[in-house]
Amino acid sequence: MHALAYALLLAGALAGGFVSGLAGFGTALMTLGIWLYLMPPSLAVPLVLICSVVGQSSTLPSMWRSFDLTLIWPFLIGGLAGVPLGTTLIAHADPQIFKLTVGVFLLVFPVALYLQRMPTEFHFGGKLADGAIGFAGGILGGLAGLSGPLPILWASVRGWGKDERRGIFQLFNWTVLVAALCLQVASGLVDRQVIWLALLALPGTILGAWLGARVYRALSDKNFRDLVLGLLFLSGIGLVWSNLH
Repeated sequence: MHALAYALLLAGALAGGFVSGLAGFGTALMTLGIWLYLMPPSLAVPLVLICSVVGQSSTLPSMWRSFDLTLIWPFLIGGLAGVPLGTTLIAHADPQIFKLTVGVFLLVFPVALYLQRMPTEFHFGGKLADGAIGFAGGILGGLAGLSGPLPILWASVRGWGKDERRGIFQLFNWTVLVAALCLQVASGLVDRQVIWLALLALPGTILGAWLGARVYRALSDKNFRDLVLGLLFLSGIGLVWSNLH
């Protein structure tokens, strides 16, 4: 691997780990915007899953007090049901379409959250709707490690608070991503090249997660939210731009 490729690999790992430590999600959203410059989805997705699981695991102990299993269980059941379908879809993902789709998603998702300024407490569908959102998140988690965005948008609609929301979806993301990684290992999608890339990237992921967790404790609710959305949006711009030129 030449110097520029290694620098981009490390930059993606640092960015993904930082956002994960800061917000409890977002490793895939940040790293895919960088790593898909370097490698096809067949390598990038399992690598993202490994880094996501490690990054989430490193900050998980500090969030135990925020977990509310009465809220999370429908998402967990739906997410675990959706992971196998997402994993199956990996082999059929066209690299260019996949990159463009992820890029557009990175543009739409942060803007939607940013514009959702008024607090809401929308209770439509109850636990069944929560499970359906978890199922969709599980599909995206198995396909691209993107288990977080849909449930987090849904949490904003539900009106859950900052710490409660982070605790709930950190556990959801961790569970779905572990399941997706296990399925990919069992399917033979995690080969020696992925493992080698993971060994190179994990120090950046762990350092980024540690830094993100420290910044999370220092920032106000509004500042940390806007910082994450800005980083995600910039990543989406870069990915879409690279795909159109």
